[in-house]
Amino acid sequence: MDWHMSQWPVAGSPDRISGIELNQICDIADLAREDPDVIKLWIGEGDLPTPDFIREAAVASLAAGQTRYTYSHGVPALREALDRYHKRHWNVDIGADRFSVTAGGVQAIMQAFQAVLSPGDEVIVPVPAWPNLVEIVRILGGKVVPVNYRVAEGGGFRLDLDDIFAAVTPRTRVIAINSPSNPTGWIMPREQMKAVLDFARSRGIWIVSDEVYAHFTYDGTIAPSFLELATPTDRLMITNTFSKNWCMTGWRIGWVIFPSGMSTIFDNLSQYNTTSVATFIQHAAIAALDQGDDFIKALVARSAKGREIICSALDSLPNVRVFWPEGTFYFFFSVHGMNSGYDMARRILREAGVGVAPGSAFGRGGEAYLRVCFAVDPKLIQEGANRLVDFLRKVA
Repeated sequence: MDWHMSQWPVAGSPDRISGIELNQICDIADLAREDPDVIKLWIGEGDLPTPDFIREAAVASLAAGQTRYTYSHGVPALREALDRYHKRHWNVDIGADRFSVTAGGVQAIMQAFQAVLSPGDEVIVPVPAWPNLVEIVRILGGKVVPVNYRVAEGGGFRLDLDDIFAAVTPRTRVIAINSPSNPTGWIMPREQMKAVLDFARSRGIWIVSDEVYAHFTYDGTIAPSFLELATPTDRLMITNTFSKNWCMTGWRIGWVIFPSGMSTIFDNLSQYNTTSVATFIQHAAIAALDQGDDFIKALVARSAKGREIICSALDSLPNVRVFWPEGTFYFFFSVHGMNSGYDMARRILREAGVGVAPGSAFGRGGEAYLRVCFAVDPKLIQEGANRLVDFLRKVA
């Protein structure tokens, strides 16, 4: 038989593509997406619909006939709204010309790495980490250099910067930071941001900082941003999304902030990745930015209730190690004697009717953990917590 008949289609793909890891979160979710009796706490999204004022802005844009091709890196009004949003929340002056609108946060990260990464370049990534970040680097031919979070004495996770700096080699191109961190809930302190920025400057290394969960903190403050410390010409890119703050996961719109002088690069990347984001979606995003601060506050308060319910419930169990998250809307926990988070997630789904994400989905360091998303109705979280407590008592 002809080789391309016997080996098709795998033989036609390079190793970096054929070797893409299965997304274990989706793999678990696919087992019971349509089951109404399962409490679904696996995927990182809330259960509220997109607010009316955002949907109405999209409808108005559609009614106005705004359905044609548009600016590759975003309509000017949206980039100006993004500039106002950052000024309002972090007191930084970015300038509308340093924003590029992308088809979601994943695409923002993809374009950030496309802009600076060459095959063989190394990217330092604290782990466990969101799998999409890791696979984007691999898809582009980069090499992920994982650096484990450490467990703090008082509970929770911490990042030792000596571990980060020791991992740097002549091939290091990027240090990737996600703060607040999915899945650990860790938040990088401002002094650590300054240390990383100073180190990166001294070595000519890029920083890609994914700051999606900045509003989801539980001490009444917003998470620090590298933008508060950086100059417009620092080798820094910030990625973000509309998905989490405004319940717009299905809209697929995000943004990247890049250094001065890179506008043409990102204009081209947008053009040749997605051409542009739909104009009516961009007008919905303007409404989210300009009118959505109160919605964010309400969403964070709702998540705080979910955090309290699930963490308190499992903290009462002697066989569960609880790490109260500083930020995000995720709870990362371990069960004594659990050898495989993936197998345990399947068992919890089957026996308890609760969908959780296996920690192994987040790579090295996550194998002995499970992740719960608590950005849903507190009543649902309470029922999920009750089911998990009943189940975990039996496996003690």
